[in-house]
Amino acid sequence: MQLLKTTYTDFSLKFQTLVSDRREATVDVSGTVKNILADVKVRGDAAVKEYTSRFDHYHPPSLLLSPEFIAQRAAQCGAEVKAALELAASRIGIFHQKQLPQNIGYTDTVGVQLGLNWLPLSQVGIYVPGGRASYPSSVLMNALPAKIAGVERIVMAVPMPRGEINPAVLAAAQIAGVTEIYSMGGAQAIAALAYGTQSLTPVDKIVGPGNAYVAEAKRQVFGIVGIDSVAGPSEILVVADSQNHPEWIAWDLLSQAEHDPSAQSILITDSASFAEKVITTIDHILTNLPTQEVARTSWQQHGAVIVVEDLTESIPLLNQLAPEHVELCVDQPQLLASQIKCAGSIFLGRYTPEAIGDYLGGPNHVLPTARSARFASGLSVYDFLKRITYLECSQQALQTIGKAAVILAEAEGLPAHGGSVSVRLQ
Repeated sequence: MQLLKTTYTDFSLKFQTLVSDRREATVDVSGTVKNILADVKVRGDAAVKEYTSRFDHYHPPSLLLSPEFIAQRAAQCGAEVKAALELAASRIGIFHQKQLPQNIGYTDTVGVQLGLNWLPLSQVGIYVPGGRASYPSSVLMNALPAKIAGVERIVMAVPMPRGEINPAVLAAAQIAGVTEIYSMGGAQAIAALAYGTQSLTPVDKIVGPGNAYVAEAKRQVFGIVGIDSVAGPSEILVVADSQNHPEWIAWDLLSQAEHDPSAQSILITDSASFAEKVITTIDHILTNLPTQEVARTSWQQHGAVIVVEDLTESIPLLNQLAPEHVELCVDQPQLLASQIKCAGSIFLGRYTPEAIGDYLGGPNHVLPTARSARFASGLSVYDFLKRITYLECSQQALQTIGKAAVILAEAEGLPAHGGSVSVRLQ
């Protein structure tokens, strides 16, 4: 964990080192992924089953889970968990429903009719991690926007190590309207979704988080299908004054640190004594935290505490870091929030821990990482929609604007372009 102060003479150098910290997987998996993709493309189901056996120690008779199997396993989800999932789905659904855009259509001053129509994608694939990162909340966050957008076919790929699956994941899939579920994971699952197999019709877009192999597979199939993003390790940046409970802020920082050894948690505060209290509290919590091994590695290797003289100094630092999550634990968080240009999602006030957003706040928890919030946004209904524009000229409208088109075509040296217009003007 780094402790930085803006008053230090070497602050700028150390801060830039923090900004440029590369926390993605250092092992090059591109070659392995390329081979897996090529194998699945040729052999289909046989290749997917072979990799499933090798990596997940599971020999599925069929990759597609039957409705009976799904219902049976989903029924094992506890009543409290299911009720919480339903509450989360309701809140997420309402927020995303409000994102649906309107079509545009108008006739301009020369009589040309123009417009833009929004249409849902036909079929999408959702990757849901298994093992340590088996999160039913991710099913809701990925599937519900697709359902609300109007996607008819929502295909979920989820690994089942040794044939086991979290019942809550299947319950979430039922709640969110997933139409097909396949027991497969890793790069082989991405290949199956992108290329199709004997039992799986390919999709048009793939969304959802995964390990380094999944991320690289998504990168390599992009262009054949669309993807949401290539997700990196989780991030949180907390801006907090000394009026906060140190324990609250410590838990907030650890909430992301426990995700991944490469996750990053940063505190910016205007109080050196408060910073020390938070650091001490984190050390205390880690001694009994069940996820302490992962969280401690993350905090020690990638965590940081930055002490500024005034909290307004946090804004330019924050915008450079462009973090996935930002908490503003101050009296008037809106004043700071209005100056933030680069962040995945902002959590305002002392009573809005980022974890609320992870589960049931409403906005999506699939957010840009690795400073991509400089140019990217979180998952939304828009990710499952496409735009088609249209144009209709009457004879008179073409007579009015056509000559200018011919002039531009000639200027660009494209006579057939000009000819297709001028032949109609005669």
